[in-house]
Amino acid sequence: MTNKFGILALFICLISNVATAQRSFTNCTAAFLDGRLVVNEYSPEGKCMVDSTAQGMLTVSPATYENNVWKADYAAEFMIAIRDKNTGTMCMFSDKKFKKVDIRKVLAKCRKGDHIVLLTMDNHLALPHNEILIQ
Repeated sequence: MTNKFGILALFICLISNVATAQRSFTNCTAAFLDGRLVVNEYSPEGKCMVDSTAQGMLTVSPATYENNVWKADYAAEFMIAIRDKNTGTMCMFSDKKFKKVDIRKVLAKCRKGDHIVLLTMDNHLALPHNEILIQ
């Protein structure tokens, strides 16, 4: 009987080691508004900004660079928080997961100077430009 438990414990340890050995944040993603990249340049110096009157569908997607253009591959799930300009406090926009959202619905809860904060739901998706400044 103890041999079965020993084998089970060894199996659980092996599975947990394999799971922790997988690398996180291996696919580059970006925010898109109506299929156009939100960040002004996809580099460490890039800034994400939208006008307070912006319109369109906001998505998060793995991105590929082809023919001098960034292209959204597919809509990934994400959540949204809003960071208050004055206090720095972050508040969830909704408890829902989105693949796309009308940015006007998000902007209705924002003021100029606030940030829309995008949260990926998959730890394989790196989203370095995850804060969008409202101008």
